[in-house]
Amino acid sequence: MNDAPVSCLPTNAKMSKAKKVIDEAKEIKNPELDLADKNISSFEEMPGLFNMLNITRLSLSHNKLSANLVNLEILNLFNNQIEELPASLSSMPKLRIFNVGMNRLNSLPRGFGAFPVLEVLDLTYNNLNENSLPGNFFMLETLRALYLGDNDFEILPAEIGNLDLVGNKSVFRMDFNPWVTPISDQLQVGVSHVMDYIRTETYRYLYSRQMAARGPPPPKLNDKSRKISRLRQQS
Repeated sequence: MNDAPVSCLPTNAKMSKAKKVIDEAKEIKNPELDLADKNISSFEEMPGLFNMLNITRLSLSHNKLSANLVNLEILNLFNNQIEELPASLSSMPKLRIFNVGMNRLNSLPRGFGAFPVLEVLDLTYNNLNENSLPGNFFMLETLRALYLGDNDFEILPAEIGNLDLVGNKSVFRMDFNPWVTPISDQLQVGVSHVMDYIRTETYRYLYSRQMAARGPPPPKLNDKSRKISRLRQQS
């Protein structure tokens, strides 16, 4: 019986798919690289990806990537150009300190509040506002330091009062946002007064009216065009 010879050479179709796309992008110097839905499960399947200096937009959606950083306790992504965070971040079981300040975030991913032991979260110098926080963000029971300074917040969701951010060992920074007058007035007295105010029924009523109005935003109390994050994005 003359069966055709069977090759014993290893093949990696997944790497071939990704490598072909990467090689083509290199050849034409395409600034956008689409590796979505390529069944990629590791970064080793994308040789040369992180040496492509011309890439400005990268899509890796609908793959099987996992970070496997199960023992990571501190993650510092400060001063990059990150516009979106993967939802899988919150699956890191030991992450205590997360700094993603001075980036280009407009929102946080769904489920972001699932970090089991997160203590310090720095979101300073981004483009976040009262609509950017997912529902379970306010369930971060271990959070003791939250930095929201220099974003686009005008009001705060009433649920943020559920967080323990005014204790002796807690830190809550919210400066340089275009706050509405009631919050701005309370902030001049101190953050603890802001939190007390947010926990009142009066504020919950005002907050619900503000969100339901869907009208133009209140007058801003500072010039956001002068934000450090804005200046970086224009450069």
